[in-house]
Amino acid sequence: MRDLISITGLALLLAAPGLTPAWAAPFDAPSTLPYQAPRFDIIKDGDYQPAFEKGMQQQLAEIAAIADNKAEPTFDNTIVAIERSGRMLDRVNSVFFAVVQANTNPTLDKVQTAVAPKLAAHSDAIYLNPKLFARVKSLYDRRAGLKLDAEALQVLTIYYRQFVHAGANLGPKERTRLQEINKQNAGLETQFQQKLVAGAKAGALVVDNKADLAGLTEAEIASAEEAAKARGMKGKYVLPLQNTTQQPLLTSLSNRAVREKLFNQSWTRTEKKDANDTRAIIAQLAISRAEKAKLLGYPNYAAYVLYDQMAQTPQAVEKFISQLVAPTRAKAAEEARLIQAAIDKEGKRFDLKPWDWQRYSERVRKERYDLDQDALRPYFEINKVLKDGVLYAATRLYGITFKQRKDIPVYHPDVMVFEVFEANGTSIGLMYFDFFKRDNKTGGAWMSNFVGQSKLLGTKPVIYNVCNFTKPAPGQPALISFDDVGTMFHEFGHALHGLFANQTYPLVSGTNVARDFVEFPSQFNEHWALYPEILKHYAVNYKTGATIPQALVDRIRNSQTWGQGYALGELLAASQLDMQWHSLPASAAKQDVDAFEIQALKRTGTDFPNVPTRYRSSYFLHIWANGYASAYYAYQWTVMLDTSAYAWFTANGGLTRANGQRFRDMILSKGHTMDYGPMFRAFYGKDPDIGPMLEHRGLVPPKSK
Repeated sequence: MRDLISITGLALLLAAPGLTPAWAAPFDAPSTLPYQAPRFDIIKDGDYQPAFEKGMQQQLAEIAAIADNKAEPTFDNTIVAIERSGRMLDRVNSVFFAVVQANTNPTLDKVQTAVAPKLAAHSDAIYLNPKLFARVKSLYDRRAGLKLDAEALQVLTIYYRQFVHAGANLGPKERTRLQEINKQNAGLETQFQQKLVAGAKAGALVVDNKADLAGLTEAEIASAEEAAKARGMKGKYVLPLQNTTQQPLLTSLSNRAVREKLFNQSWTRTEKKDANDTRAIIAQLAISRAEKAKLLGYPNYAAYVLYDQMAQTPQAVEKFISQLVAPTRAKAAEEARLIQAAIDKEGKRFDLKPWDWQRYSERVRKERYDLDQDALRPYFEINKVLKDGVLYAATRLYGITFKQRKDIPVYHPDVMVFEVFEANGTSIGLMYFDFFKRDNKTGGAWMSNFVGQSKLLGTKPVIYNVCNFTKPAPGQPALISFDDVGTMFHEFGHALHGLFANQTYPLVSGTNVARDFVEFPSQFNEHWALYPEILKHYAVNYKTGATIPQALVDRIRNSQTWGQGYALGELLAASQLDMQWHSLPASAAKQDVDAFEIQALKRTGTDFPNVPTRYRSSYFLHIWANGYASAYYAYQWTVMLDTSAYAWFTANGGLTRANGQRFRDMILSKGHTMDYGPMFRAFYGKDPDIGPMLEHRGLVPPKSK
């Protein structure tokens, strides 16, 4: 749900009887396409803002009717009515934010800038409505006598806690201040996201001479040439930045000076003291979030955020991370020693630096495991991976099938759409895939819904996966790395969580769960990428048609723990940056971003030598604009969950329909209809433990079988 805005003349016009301008039509009513899929065939950039205005106005009228109802509060006339409210706003919101992240333009950026603070105010107008809260509280206080089923009771409890958490118990003065903070923060978060997209685009490395790209494949060089042409730089080569600190091409580039330039472009992308510098925004956001937490009775923003997470407290998060630091430091140090030895063996006279790590780590991998990542790529053609790997695994585990639909309109020509069916032919929903990087696309990979599942609303899921893989030059095959394969399986794990949603109420449907639980299904799904029956079904050489040889599979498997010191080190550093920023009390002074980052990593022992944090503060989209503030640790917390669950599968027959159905019934279809600890224990038989995670990452020797 969103929040209050003043009623403008435009909003009054939109509300007038009989006036339904054509430019508002795409969102006025549910789409007539199958599954209420978005009408990208008729949606125009100019449709969004008036639809936001009208949608907010409609929901406020609906909320006012609920709050002003003279009848005694009941679950139906209060909670169900809230769940039914805001349908138009939900339609425009789900489509707009999907497009602005995946295919933005200056017009959409302006809309986002305009509506972000209004949406924050809209949410406040609902959650800080005293009459509405009184009705919710009345029901919550009488919940024992309401005879609600388990899902309805959970929905009531969550709503009550959300109202309190949003400030419903504050006095008038404090509520006013909270609204000011929320509006300000929404604007700052939008500015951060837009500066980051612009900074990443401007930070791309421009190379004048093809010789400086030595080490790249002809396809990669052609892609760099195409990227330059797209920017009007004919005769040059552009290496676009991905969202992380490390850049994939650092593995291949043989010119050390070019590697250093590319790394530094990534490292400083939003720290150039120009219009795209994000540090002032970060410093202010940290202060504002700390003040908000204090206003709501929490010692810091991390404590405020974690109230409904599986971990529950910052102390639990710190304890979890601290168990990983020492073994990670030792593993990374051993990797660095072997990498330096590889550099020395080549007769090079330089000390290992971050821009050398990926390249020489790959050398060590080749030497120790006889594994060449470039030799793997011909086996991973993206469409083959999708249809015969990702989707095939889902069929084997859950019995579902997929049919590509080319009659469903999309927001970009690269997007593919599939209809999803149960084993008995019953339809489940729609699935969109948008795989290739664009300059106007936010970095990273993600999943979300265009339409959420709800029995109350009669809707089935319409879901999308977005990635940022390098698009091949025209006529070239789309070959990806094994890491990219893992990303595809990961994001589709999120999609399965959404596709299998089976809830009555939108609030608890599908992936509407805690940050430190939502990554569990996605990371669990990654395990099937290397599962023998799945791997050999999709890993087929695009030239020869030959299945990946078992010897190469064995080398992939044996090499899985190589580089885990680095991989976990960069993630733990990012997790601690997040926690340290959001552990600041309201009394803390405005921070110097660079100095704070250095001290935070040193203080937590995550300043691993030559292992840079996966995201610096200045381009950490997850925590400053994507809702992962105080929750980046969740990726590792859920590794603990997913490796424990996979250990259960391994002990119980592996990839079988029976096991898949059990996981679907007990995890993937549950949404937030029950608390996470009991849900996980019901499946696993006990609390999660860190042992399988440490073994999986090679941080401890595997237990003898």
